[in-house]
Amino acid sequence: MRIAIFGTGYVGLVTGTCFADFGNKVICVDIDKEKIKALKRGKLPFYELGLKELVLRNSKEKRLFFSTNAKEAIEKSEVIFICVGTPQKTTGEADLQHVFSVAKDVGSYMANYKVVVNKSTVPVGTAEKVERIIRSHQRQEIPFDVISNPEFLREGAAVKDFQNPDRVVIGTSSERANLIMTQLYKPVARIKRPIMITDTKTSELIKYASNAMLATRISFMNELSYLCESTGADIKELAKGIGLDGRIGSRFLQAGIGYGGSCFPKDVRALAQTLEQYGNPSNILRAVDYVNERQKKSIVPKLKKFLPNLEGKRITIWGLSFKPRTSDIREAPSIVVIEQLKNEYAEIYAYDPEAIPEAKRHIKGVYYVDDAYKALRGADALIIITEWDQFREPDFELMKRLMRKKIIIDGRNIYNPEDVRAYGFEYAGVGR
Repeated sequence: MRIAIFGTGYVGLVTGTCFADFGNKVICVDIDKEKIKALKRGKLPFYELGLKELVLRNSKEKRLFFSTNAKEAIEKSEVIFICVGTPQKTTGEADLQHVFSVAKDVGSYMANYKVVVNKSTVPVGTAEKVERIIRSHQRQEIPFDVISNPEFLREGAAVKDFQNPDRVVIGTSSERANLIMTQLYKPVARIKRPIMITDTKTSELIKYASNAMLATRISFMNELSYLCESTGADIKELAKGIGLDGRIGSRFLQAGIGYGGSCFPKDVRALAQTLEQYGNPSNILRAVDYVNERQKKSIVPKLKKFLPNLEGKRITIWGLSFKPRTSDIREAPSIVVIEQLKNEYAEIYAYDPEAIPEAKRHIKGVYYVDDAYKALRGADALIIITEWDQFREPDFELMKRLMRKKIIIDGRNIYNPEDVRAYGFEYAGVGR
């Protein structure tokens, strides 16, 4: 099948590359000329596990192409995916200008039937708006269908998630579009991981509701972490006990420094804003967001219990990305923690295996180090912000020799407190 992908961010590039890997001919379109030039050379704009190899292979085998020519891509394609960004406005609602811009191009350049797929995360009712825009920009009446097909890709596991999804959700009332999309997703359909066909509005809400539910579980546990610290209970044991209940399950019950990234914070706020626009209260979602932002600010106060005066103190940070196996620092807790430390006039040294190039562009006033242990030399304290695997079993004896003071603030609860203290460190985790 011939496919056009508009937008070469995480969603667009992963989606286009994986469809090409299934044997389709895919053109990925972006307005950023430099990004397209880099992609043609095999240089990706971000790190995503396993993606670069797929891009190189499918480009070499002439299934995957990159272009700035929207007209050509639309004319040559049967299915057009809108995968552009929907950033957050100051009000919290999603900014749909890029989605609508693609819709205008589709209407202007289409010459035959197209399936237009909204894969960007958009508010309920967006498909209807896209349909109106396409129709208003057509030179003559040409049939098309606008459908919703939300993405459920986790950064750090996006390729795996695309190739082996929990479900594929398709929102459409068109039998013609249904048949085309079902055929397109046939390689990933499984008995227990079905293709779910529903209406567009329900499909649009499923993505927001899924992310909001997961964010709610995280904020719920982070709220309880304060009670655990006040009473002497252990949040990890509490999570285990809750998760053993089959009605609840164990996933997304880990307390920590808070969630970040391009999805959870934005989607929780956007869904809350949508509820309020329709005259409904959004008390739970507003609380979820509040708890998360408060949690990001909870780590430095823990450090100040050991070091009341941080001025001139050398603080090492392990982990800058909002989660492991990605270079993405959008809404990352590290940004909040570093800003707090800068306000305390601390010296900040940071290491991350993938996110340093991205962090250097956005976070100033930090000494970036290319090795985790080098970053510890002369440190008065270590703060764990991202739970990269390489941090889980460090050489504590070497750390003791390198650090000036033996303080570890574990924002992800990756260490056993008793084990760390046995090495002579002072330790604080979350909810323990």
